[in-house]
Amino acid sequence: MSDQTLHIRSATPDDASIIADFNIRMAMETEKLALDPSTIFAGVRAVFLDPSRGQYFVAEVGGDVVGCLMITHEWSDWRNGDIWWIQSVYVHADFRRKGVFSALYRHVEHVASAAGAVGLRLYMEEENAVAQATYERMGMRVTHYRVLEEMFR
Repeated sequence: MSDQTLHIRSATPDDASIIADFNIRMAMETEKLALDPSTIFAGVRAVFLDPSRGQYFVAEVGGDVVGCLMITHEWSDWRNGDIWWIQSVYVHADFRRKGVFSALYRHVEHVASAAGAVGLRLYMEEENAVAQATYERMGMRVTHYRVLEEMFR
């Protein structure tokens, strides 16, 4: 990657296929979960059709998308401000440990701060020690909260 510049940008609808592919890969790698391609593609496209659902950022090297993440928003009445949630993080295996996630994170951190967000959060698969170490290097910390859920489909 040293001979090609890393560029971070907001994703466009043209990126939907690669983002969906990265989401499928991430679910398989981290949770051994096979996502339905038509569902994930529709889910990614839904973000572009309704920006209130979130926003994707991508990392490019040599014009190729090599990483992505999505931001969603949570209103915090305790802090009277938006918390930006980082989700759907993926960096292509050939570009890991080369600063791609760090660049995505720093970019989002800057954009969130400039937009008046009060903080960043993310959730990760509990046993993903590599990801946790990466997030902690960025300045994030493990909290005392646990995520609970009830899924309807």
